[in-house]
Amino acid sequence: MSDAAFQLFRPVSQETSVVFAAPHSGRHYSAGFLNQTILDARTIRSSEDAYVDELFQDATRYGAPFLVAQAPRAFIDFNRASDELDPAVIEGIGRSQHNPRVSSGLGVIPRVVSGGRAIYRGKISLTEAEARINAHWHPYHNALKTLIEETHQQFGEAILIDCHSMPHEAIEGNLRPGRPLPQVVLGDRFGASAGAEIVDRIERAFVNAGLRVARNAPFAGAYVSQTYGRPSVGRHVVQIEIDRSLYLDEASITCLPTFAKVQALMSEVIREIVMGQRTSVRLAAE
Repeated sequence: MSDAAFQLFRPVSQETSVVFAAPHSGRHYSAGFLNQTILDARTIRSSEDAYVDELFQDATRYGAPFLVAQAPRAFIDFNRASDELDPAVIEGIGRSQHNPRVSSGLGVIPRVVSGGRAIYRGKISLTEAEARINAHWHPYHNALKTLIEETHQQFGEAILIDCHSMPHEAIEGNLRPGRPLPQVVLGDRFGASAGAEIVDRIERAFVNAGLRVARNAPFAGAYVSQTYGRPSVGRHVVQIEIDRSLYLDEASITCLPTFAKVQALMSEVIREIVMGQRTSVRLAAE
């Protein structure tokens, strides 16, 4: 495991109110964690948003900062609240009010990876869980909060693009009869985490890149969107989910030959989002 909780890539000069983050693409698996899990080195990665950080690496090229978590999602989930503790995997935690994410094994310290496969044979101590949260969760969220606040202060608004990928089977399970599968899902918590005009512009950027887009189904946004999205005060969060099968062999978690093409598409999407927002801010100021 890397000692750093995150990497923050900054442009030479931040020129936009748009910021990017990738909370689930971390792939720094320590030997200790791999020895602790009952899963093999490939299966433990099945919940990872593999290589999403590389898909969006051009953010700084267009003047936007990019925050990337280093710890893997199976170790700690940055898109959960720090108190979403699962008594089924952490010793000494009493049962609390029903939380569907925790009940399904997807709390801040996950109990399972995709497919409901258990990560541990038993439980981990509360001391270990708290150490993970203090060493990784808090530094990441302190950095994210600071980045949003600095951007808001500089531009009068902040737009967080929270970058994720989704298993292809998750989309197939939500297929509407007669409609093609979306390749990108934008989550704004049904309008609660971002202004409609901003989400419209982001959707347009993906459509212009030739991608099929849906909103809020099957993913509307979780803790990050709920916590940082305050459109009434100019703080917007849009969660982006990209179909992994576009660029990834999901069985082996290796990049397909199409990876470079999808990466180039994401670069164009980033450029259009950033340039469109600069135009919007300039017109609003005139």
